[in-house]
Amino acid sequence: MRTSYRQSFFLLLALSLAATLTAQPPGRPGGKGRRGAVLTNQPQARNDAEKRILTTMEGIVASHNNYLSVPVSDGMALRLLAEAAGAKNIVEVGTSTGYSGLWLCLALRSTGGHLTTFELDHGRATMAAGHFKEAGVDKLVTIIEGDAHANVTKLKGPIDLVFIDADKEGYLDYLTKLLPLVRPGGLILAHNIDSATDYVQAVSRNPELETIFYMQGGGLGVTVKKR
Repeated sequence: MRTSYRQSFFLLLALSLAATLTAQPPGRPGGKGRRGAVLTNQPQARNDAEKRILTTMEGIVASHNNYLSVPVSDGMALRLLAEAAGAKNIVEVGTSTGYSGLWLCLALRSTGGHLTTFELDHGRATMAAGHFKEAGVDKLVTIIEGDAHANVTKLKGPIDLVFIDADKEGYLDYLTKLLPLVRPGGLILAHNIDSATDYVQAVSRNPELETIFYMQGGGLGVTVKKR
């Protein structure tokens, strides 16, 4: 019963997002789709711990607006999808300031999980670590510095959710290396897919995957690994 409820909840969530999805993947004729308005009401904190995270994110927006990895609407989608999937083992490629990771941590507080996030740049990794500590979620996060293309090969599955938001030319390589570790029913999310044509083609043509494209800004690809 629990599994059936979770699957139904995720399906309803996916259908609600589908109102602003492309009819075809980006990169194909007619594939730009419509870029409809997205619900972007500000999240409300349920408790002091969530308020601390949200306050930290507000500070990041105020200080590092040009370095946000995702807009608020996409951050909310990350949190909702992670919670709906009951994700415990989350992998992020591209930590940046830690902003998107904090959205995922809001979900992890509910699921009891952990985030492993990869960042090439030492300065950004250090900045993100400070933000995670400020938000009180540093124990939920492991930051791995260096070349993620090499470092992700050291991971072990099963992974419940992957979020890719790094070097766009590397998306396909990340997918190739991480997909075998994603559990059946798990999620692969990719940001700014407008610039990752080979990745889009790969997730669209693989019969073991089901993908929808949410095309606001640079676009968010939501892929489910079929059971």
